[in-house]
Amino acid sequence: MKRLLTPLVFAILGNFLVLGALHAQTKASRRLFDQKNLIAWCIVPFDSTNRNPEERIAMLKQLDFSQYAYDWRHQHLESFASEIEISRREHVTMAAVWIWIDKNADKPGRLSADNERMLSILKASGLQTQLWVGFDHNYFDDMDDASRVNAGVKMIRYLRERTGDFVTTVGLYNHGDWFGDPLNQIKMLNALVDPRVGIVYNFHHAHAQVDDFARRVSAMKPYLVAVNINGMKVPGPQILPIGSGDREKGMLEILLKSGYQGPIGILGHIETADVELVLKRNLEGLRHLAASL
Repeated sequence: MKRLLTPLVFAILGNFLVLGALHAQTKASRRLFDQKNLIAWCIVPFDSTNRNPEERIAMLKQLDFSQYAYDWRHQHLESFASEIEISRREHVTMAAVWIWIDKNADKPGRLSADNERMLSILKASGLQTQLWVGFDHNYFDDMDDASRVNAGVKMIRYLRERTGDFVTTVGLYNHGDWFGDPLNQIKMLNALVDPRVGIVYNFHHAHAQVDDFARRVSAMKPYLVAVNINGMKVPGPQILPIGSGDREKGMLEILLKSGYQGPIGILGHIETADVELVLKRNLEGLRHLAASL
């Protein structure tokens, strides 16, 4: 009798363990893709209707976004302070602000006039937020690997010193080229040794990394502060609605299994379309995809 019971007991225990693991993964998936964990991104210059701050915040509330990241161009700085106040009043968190570093205008100790103005407005507002930092490829052209790491570290350290009292985290934002590989960003992070600097990873700038995504997630995981997702086909197009590609589901499964539970960015990023419709399409695609994970 004991011989008969032992395999049965092990089988039952095994089933419980499998069910428990599936339940835990389902809960993790729900947390990761919960509406409250989503950040609207690329919604300011990428909007054919050119919404003003009031209209943009109203649109985000209509779509049930509680947070967004602010990308901008020169013309948006006129209303930046107003947008911070409106978002604060309407309880829509400006979770991050973007900055673009170009070698022709930016160096440690002196930033472009627009970047200086943006940081000045941000500091005066009293907002505590993240700074997402992208680099033009020209910042690292004609350098060897060690020189690139050193140049990037100097600029990030300068930004960190400049924004220490109002920026909570500096996020290294992959935007293609050498700096767009998180393995190179990690070299900079290892040299910086600053817990207030992390990585913002973008699917739409990572088509060349899809086949090696699992290795990169494993390397990035301790530093990830946000992941912005997109429909993915290799080699492209760059921008696709979530759920219309053939690779994003596998990438999201890898991300989920890694244990990542930080914010998920939902893109606008189409200049010729109403960003509300683009966000709606991506939200619908994500809900459908998340249900199958």
